[in-house]
Amino acid sequence: MITITDLYKRFNREDALRGVNLTVPEGQVTAFLGPNGAGKTTTIKCAMNLIYRDGGEVTVMGKDARELGKEQWQRIGYVSENRQLPGWMTVPKLMKFLRPMYGSHWDADFEKKMTKSFELPLKTTLSAMSRGQRMKAALLSALAYRPQLVVLDEPFSGLDPLVRDEFLTGLLELTDAEGWTVLISSHDIEEVERFADRVAIINAGRIDLQEDVETLRERFRSVELWFDEEPVLPLKGTLPETWLNPQVNGRTVVFSDTNYDEASSRAMLARFFPDSRRQEVRRMTLREIFVVLARSYRAQAV
Repeated sequence: MITITDLYKRFNREDALRGVNLTVPEGQVTAFLGPNGAGKTTTIKCAMNLIYRDGGEVTVMGKDARELGKEQWQRIGYVSENRQLPGWMTVPKLMKFLRPMYGSHWDADFEKKMTKSFELPLKTTLSAMSRGQRMKAALLSALAYRPQLVVLDEPFSGLDPLVRDEFLTGLLELTDAEGWTVLISSHDIEEVERFADRVAIINAGRIDLQEDVETLRERFRSVELWFDEEPVLPLKGTLPETWLNPQVNGRTVVFSDTNYDEASSRAMLARFFPDSRRQEVRRMTLREIFVVLARSYRAQAV
């Protein structure tokens, strides 16, 4: 649905994107993650042709992003955390305003179902609604025409836990039912992990990894080793590159193995830490994996 190749973007002569390569497969939910300022929103805005790109290629639904027209926009739903809505309108007035733009694609029954599911007030103006209600209204306006591609940029920002859960549950049900392609950028990684098929992580304007969530979780492990006395880490550069953020905590050593294999990894542990009296290796959540990678990015930058 989206293919980005060698994308560059500069602001005030500073590179915000430095050769981004990203693929969003059809029919899957791709979580787009990265530290603040890494380039998530800039990448999405380039993909949606909301800002000019300085280099590279971006195709959306098989068409250059700069040439997206009515036919494509009638099949794309886009919601950002700063989405501006006409505050003087109510939800019914907003829907009436939008319907003609999407013609036969607009599903009135689907609109009514989502309005009821989101528990949106019908007589309150958008400016008088809570932030959570306005975000739901924005999502409704982007989904009522059953788009093939849904792009969400920080849709949970500022929402309280209950509203966020309702928002996500509704989106999850709709995504499963419709088979939509979704690209979602969010800092709420625990929420996203519930329904993401793939994950792409951007750091300092470049994609660091993109792969299936299960494949990623299968190769990452948190490792903790216990010793009788306070251990000393081997010299920097001698440990495997796949062991991230090794540190000593009292009489333990902890790190993350980014390419865990039961046989070879156990052998390496015995080789580098022969005095370890106990070992604990466990799978990691997507949030834990992201934190580990973000910490390694910061260390590399220093």
